[in-house]
Amino acid sequence: MVSSNATSGHACPSIKTTSNGVFQGNNPLDFALPLAILQICLVIVVTRGLAFLLRPLRQPRVIAEIIGGILLGPSALGRSKGFLLAVFPTRSLTVLDTLANIGLIFFLFLAGLELDLKSLGRTGKKALAIAMAGISLPFAMGIGTSFILRLTISKDVNSTAFLVFIGVALSITAFPVLARILAELKLLTTDIGRMAMSAAAVNDVAAWILLALAISLSGSNTSPIISFWVFLSGCIFFICSILIVPPIFKWMTKWCQEGEPVEEMYVCATLAAVLAAGFVTDAIGIHAMFGAFIIGILVPKEGPFAGALVEKVEDIVSGLFLPLYFVSSGLKTNVATIQGLQSWGLLVLVIFTACFGKIVGTFVVSLLCKVPLRESLAIAILMNTKGLVELIVLNIGKDRKVLNDETFSIMVLMALFTTFITTPLVTAVYKPARRVKMADYKYRTVERRSSNTELRVLVCFHGSRNISSIINLLEVSRGVEKAEGLCVYAMHLMEHSERTSAILMVHKARKNGLPFWNRGQRSGSNLVVVAFDAFQQLSRVSVQPMTAISSMADMHEDICTTAERKRVAMIILPFHKHQRMDGSLETTRTDFQLVNRRVLGDAPCSVGILVDRGFGGTTQVSASNVSYVITVLFFGGRDDREALAYGARMAEHPGVSLKVIRFLVKPEAGEISRVDMDGSSSTRLGSLDEDFISELKQKMSKDDSVKLEEKFVGNAAETIDAIHEARHSNLFLVGRLPDGEIALALRSSSDSPELGPVGGLLASSDISTTASVLVVQQYSSQVSLDLALQIG
Repeated sequence: MVSSNATSGHACPSIKTTSNGVFQGNNPLDFALPLAILQICLVIVVTRGLAFLLRPLRQPRVIAEIIGGILLGPSALGRSKGFLLAVFPTRSLTVLDTLANIGLIFFLFLAGLELDLKSLGRTGKKALAIAMAGISLPFAMGIGTSFILRLTISKDVNSTAFLVFIGVALSITAFPVLARILAELKLLTTDIGRMAMSAAAVNDVAAWILLALAISLSGSNTSPIISFWVFLSGCIFFICSILIVPPIFKWMTKWCQEGEPVEEMYVCATLAAVLAAGFVTDAIGIHAMFGAFIIGILVPKEGPFAGALVEKVEDIVSGLFLPLYFVSSGLKTNVATIQGLQSWGLLVLVIFTACFGKIVGTFVVSLLCKVPLRESLAIAILMNTKGLVELIVLNIGKDRKVLNDETFSIMVLMALFTTFITTPLVTAVYKPARRVKMADYKYRTVERRSSNTELRVLVCFHGSRNISSIINLLEVSRGVEKAEGLCVYAMHLMEHSERTSAILMVHKARKNGLPFWNRGQRSGSNLVVVAFDAFQQLSRVSVQPMTAISSMADMHEDICTTAERKRVAMIILPFHKHQRMDGSLETTRTDFQLVNRRVLGDAPCSVGILVDRGFGGTTQVSASNVSYVITVLFFGGRDDREALAYGARMAEHPGVSLKVIRFLVKPEAGEISRVDMDGSSSTRLGSLDEDFISELKQKMSKDDSVKLEEKFVGNAAETIDAIHEARHSNLFLVGRLPDGEIALALRSSSDSPELGPVGGLLASSDISTTASVLVVQQYSSQVSLDLALQIG
């Protein structure tokens, strides 16, 4: 036995690191570095390709990575001995496993960063009860299943460790995978999403504790005293870490200011601490990943430090190293070992036990906690999500000889199946976005018979860049103090990706149940929070914050669904360009433009696009200091009437002067050609415009802050000159698609058709102005349908 160990010990170092090249007769695949490079590239191509193919099924990337690992292993491609010996020879597996475990160590560090112990402490009784049910029943059923497995295919194993490993494997909920599934299903910031995330976080912590117990029981020395010392040493390490590590990290965080880059020394010291903690826990006899996980938990979640660590580490870990762990698992998974009716029957038994224990246990407790039936079923299915955490448990069990090849393969297929069915089952049983009854949704526009009714506005923003302008716009929108004034829904638009930082955003969203509203902090670190909080207190306007976390491709669905659910009259979107120092507009992201166009086509209410040139300056202006000149350019038509109705509401604010410029065609106009429109509709639209202007004139007789000026123009140049004369305004309100011959004459090719002819002109360099522009489209079911066909 000694000689065989010595032989195998000398066999591994015989593989050299780099080759001399093919021209000197070397095969690169006989050397460690080029072989590792080939393996990494192959893994990335296969897993990313599968992820692309599975995207229409809305499956998380972990599914593609598990399947990719199985395909590259002995279950599929690895059945070819030539492929296995060339690409994954036995001599390379030590290097591959080492790289995979380094990735695992840093992934568990990121997983620790995701878990906020303070938020766990605030976990409600419902979520705690659901989590306990989601652990206890599957764990008990797992122990029962383990007895059957031991009697059939796992006879010669450590009985105690085997019971605990199977119990943990069946009771785990994969927290990171669950978060990504919730984001994909747009449930992340809903009540059901928050409850599932809270329960999964508690489940996660309990599962790691149970796994540590299982590892301490699974050593090669079966003496209970050794297992006791391993577990006790792990507890001592945890206690020492709690006493020593947090003060150091708090000191580091204190020196990391918001908006400034984090010192490289702090990042390097943290990563070194992760590896050192991994070394200590490995030396104790529990896995190195536990040390990394503990360090991740103890890093303060407040401030920019945690976010900076995620940004530095996650891409290379999740994109490069972690897929190697799935391949390492795949190479140990051989589906061919599941042979005969008995083995396939055991696979069905394990899957049934896992699903029944999780789903039934969670479902019953959810109902007892008075969660509605559909929501209870959805939470139960979501809690059945497995993933990488499951594979970690199984791999440790395999490495420690607790699980044999057949049991390992059965458990991997169980994890794959339970995760795969989560998305389609939740989609089938739970439809959160129920449409609002038409009768309940009375006011879809600002233009309405009574101006004394409540105005509901959904204002969207991507970051803190134009928050001051948005708040200044909301300040003038509230008009006079009425019984039913202004109700604002402030939606932070965040792009969802596979990145872990998306999950960190969710933790911020969970605090106090408000998406970006952290009432515990009043510091200037979060400008968005401070600005909206101050506006709510000073103006006595109801502000309800929310967050949309979704991909750019379907972000418009979140916006439109929220607008319908909240029955808002207007959605205000930021323009996709921002102002540079020289005054010109620069594209922020073209994706934002596509989002705006889709909202214009699908919106259930009126829409405004704000071209921000610093409306009101870079700070919030208090009500007593408001002094704005707002100009409405009125050509006629539905959109122009909506813009004028919004302007009339703004004119009620004591600090606003409203100037309405109505453009009319000169009787002798030559360049502007008469458009032969349908006579009846033209007359009807004209009469609506005249009625609206008449109401405005009546208002002018009582309010000297409103002025109407009629401009007769004969061509596009005269129209532009007239607009240029009003360039000293603070804000322009214009309709997106004005009616009439004058507006038609202005139409030209523009890279921003969503602004229309007048808005596009005001956003271009043709008009030298520092005024912001709000381009308004009034809601009309037929117009929305036509626009959706044009820009869809």
